[in-house]
Amino acid sequence: MIEDAPLLTVDGLTKWYGRRLGCTNISFDLYEGEVLAIVGESGSGKSTLLQLLSGQLQPNDGRILYRMRDETVADLWHLSEPMRRLLFRTDWGYVHQDAQMGLRMGISAGGNVGERLMAVGWRNYGAIRDTATDWLARVEIDQARIDDTPRTYSGGMRQRLQIARNLVTAPRLVFMDEPTGGLDVSVQARLLDLLRRLVSDLNIAAIVVTHDLAVARLLSTRIMVMKAGEVIEAGLTDQVLDDPREPYTQLLVSSILPV
Repeated sequence: MIEDAPLLTVDGLTKWYGRRLGCTNISFDLYEGEVLAIVGESGSGKSTLLQLLSGQLQPNDGRILYRMRDETVADLWHLSEPMRRLLFRTDWGYVHQDAQMGLRMGISAGGNVGERLMAVGWRNYGAIRDTATDWLARVEIDQARIDDTPRTYSGGMRQRLQIARNLVTAPRLVFMDEPTGGLDVSVQARLLDLLRRLVSDLNIAAIVVTHDLAVARLLSTRIMVMKAGEVIEAGLTDQVLDDPREPYTQLLVSSILPV
């Protein structure tokens, strides 16, 4: 159930790379259980925005406010570096397009999932292994593969393992960067179905960057369309994609989604 208070408040977020604009004056609220898609062509600023929101880049202007589990509201860039890292390991998750960036490729699948549990204080080996085994099943990976390294996994399996690693600590907010990019169409469909089910079951808020409007339609409740670093259209996903107001959005929809 979506809470009355926003989980994340973004106010006037702006980023410059020297004289080149990354994004400008981005503002929105995100509520628990809500999935926001950020879409646009390459160079539109959506990846810069995701890096800002997830604390990987510091903005030139604007604020990112996050409602902590104790209901206090913290300004992301007023937190200490150790506190930001702790937030990232516990209450946040990040699903990379390239699963190798989000996994430890040289340790076992169970170790990848268990490592995140250990980061939040788990120490009992049996409990960690049992939980990792359960999560492999939840992301449709054969539990007998728990001791195999991700190097032996297919691309789709790696992405599902990365999802398990991120969700095992029950984060409230997950960032996803082109989560189905580079995968075969049949693998994409299976992964999207899995993501949609897990996000719904766990009531996770998510921010998904994608160039694929079909992915945005399947996963998100709201959508923001970016062009040249600005949000030019925003609203409920089906409403924006079925009846886009802006010519740029109309062009995106007509070129990518079937009519």
